[in-house]
Amino acid sequence: MNALNLNLALSLVNAALAAGRTIQAAPLTVAVLDAGGHLLALQREDGASLIRPEVATGKAWGAIALGKGSRLLALDAQQRPAFFAALNGLGERAVVPAPGGVLVRDQDGRVLG
Repeated sequence: MNALNLNLALSLVNAALAAGRTIQAAPLTVAVLDAGGHLLALQREDGASLIRPEVATGKAWGAIALGKGSRLLALDAQQRPAFFAALNGLGERAVVPAPGGVLVRDQDGRVLG
């Protein structure tokens, strides 16, 4: 796998939404970004709040920008709150350090999105 494309991004979104329904999660919003942080796919389930697209995108963008999943970023943010506050003034998007943003990697470990 060299890069994410729209079909793969849509498959990832659908799989994440299906997993959420399986565990009876609150309505989800899922964003898939490519390795450059560009949005490929976003879906918001009925009942998800108005700001959820920005939250989902911020989790994904933060994971890509910092090279680790947003669950780990949440732990980092607890240790270094000033650093994370500064990040949100530097990047083109907000970093949301909360669980949910995961990295998609190829077989060699390169981040695809």
